[in-house]
Amino acid sequence: MEKTDQVLINQWHPVAQVEELQPGIVLSKRLLGEDIVLWCYEDRILAWQDFCPHRGVRLSLGWVQGDTLVCPYHGLAYNLEGKCASLPPNPDQAIPYRACIRTYQTQECYGLIWVCMGQPTQNILPFPEWDDSTYRKIIGGPYCYRSSPQRAFENFLDTAHIHFLHKGILGEPSHAQIDHHQVQWYPDGITYAVNSWEHDFDDNGEDEMIFKNYKFNVFRPLTAHSQTAPVESEIDRRMAIFFTVTPVEEEECVVWIWMALNYSHGIPTTEIEEALNIVSSQDITMVESQRPRRLPLDSQAEFHMFCDQSSVAYRKWLKHLGVTFGVI
Repeated sequence: MEKTDQVLINQWHPVAQVEELQPGIVLSKRLLGEDIVLWCYEDRILAWQDFCPHRGVRLSLGWVQGDTLVCPYHGLAYNLEGKCASLPPNPDQAIPYRACIRTYQTQECYGLIWVCMGQPTQNILPFPEWDDSTYRKIIGGPYCYRSSPQRAFENFLDTAHIHFLHKGILGEPSHAQIDHHQVQWYPDGITYAVNSWEHDFDDNGEDEMIFKNYKFNVFRPLTAHSQTAPVESEIDRRMAIFFTVTPVEEEECVVWIWMALNYSHGIPTTEIEEALNIVSSQDITMVESQRPRRLPLDSQAEFHMFCDQSSVAYRKWLKHLGVTFGVI
């Protein structure tokens, strides 16, 4: 833990969907190279280091008993504060001061369970469309990548690849030109806007190529919010994406995608989910093939095109923040 990226330790990261954690269920997860255990008591969600300090057993192999989590090896029970409450093999022995678990902060947001392993420096990035009833919400993922979190995240920021990797679904090689690329720097992140052609489906499922404006807000190292709308249209057809990456290891991550649309209400959710799965599978193939797996922050490590302005800005920002986990 001491050697881990202090920037990412103090960020909120999603680790599970809320529906995964039911009463009596114990979940094993991994975040920033550490094993964590999730369990709940009444309306409280707990995330701890997955480690019993007695003999090093994983607590996620244990069970919930009332308001305690029980280690499966010797039956030691740990209370809601992570402190040992009983020593069944020696009930009369004073509980050692070292019999306690490292605990982490948790919160529910956007249907996900988020964990901060340090002291949060910021709240979770806002998702304005979440509470807007005119938008339908569809979740994609979790998608597992055998690559660095930043490689997976940068792929989302790259609009140019959709015309080749996702041709026939999102874009077309004949409409690959990227226009009006604007990147703006702020003390706590970057924003950028770009215009590009994209396949679009109306409420009847009819497909057409539409010239769209993309606006990206990147104010967390691994979470972004984007809005897409036609450049010229009398119809209000907007899509928002809340994109976040869980840094599991330096070369392993999990991607979560919330899509919100104020149109295409006639298209079945299953069809949109299937398209998301296909697009994500294509992304995974490309990102996992990238070398090096970790994102290079040296601007001379790879050459760049004009359409790469957002990627270049993202790398510079990570370097400015002092991010070290998952990058080189």
